[in-house]
Amino acid sequence: MSVLMPHAKPVSEVASPEPRAPRAARLAKQEQILHAAERLFGRYGLEGVAIEAIASELGLSKQNLLYYYPSKEQLYLAVLDDVMDSWLAGMARIAQHDDPATAIAEYVAAKLRFSHERPSGSAVFTREVMAGAPLYAQHLAEQVQPQLQADLRQFERWAQAGLIRRVDFTHLMFLIWACTQAYADLAPQFALLLGKPALEARDYATAQQLITDMVLGQLKPV
Repeated sequence: MSVLMPHAKPVSEVASPEPRAPRAARLAKQEQILHAAERLFGRYGLEGVAIEAIASELGLSKQNLLYYYPSKEQLYLAVLDDVMDSWLAGMARIAQHDDPATAIAEYVAAKLRFSHERPSGSAVFTREVMAGAPLYAQHLAEQVQPQLQADLRQFERWAQAGLIRRVDFTHLMFLIWACTQAYADLAPQFALLLGKPALEARDYATAQQLITDMVLGQLKPV
């Protein structure tokens, strides 16, 4: 009994999978999209930016951009995640040091550096929070709260060791956030009052020293 075998297709007719873009190239393109979206979201907010505007900023088609981020909302959340990752990296500096002066100085420096280098990222974050974090409240609770609690425990350890004076450490952190965030959100106003087109590196250095000195002065053991 003979068995009929299907004819094999010539190699030229066998469908080959589409080549995938190198991972590094994909990550680089995603980073470009995030930076463009951060600038536009920071200036106009989520509702004020069309996905076509972000694509046009990069010379992409809408379809090409949606290949990387399937919707404007997902792109917006990715921008917030990227901002949050940078912010949390700075927050971790407090728990990483045994010396309060070093930890606080580095933390203030990191927050002001972020305000200087990524004002649009700060603007996106501020817009979302001021609106009540309608799309990001859960992320804030899940990511910020654990790091804040770790920082507060470090402050308590310093206080117990007699290295700092005990104050309300939660509100102390809020005040540090407010002071450093102001140099992103109010930078144009500060520059105007200083009679210059934009704040300069020395302005951020001056603010860094003042904020650090005020915080450490408040924590100085009596």
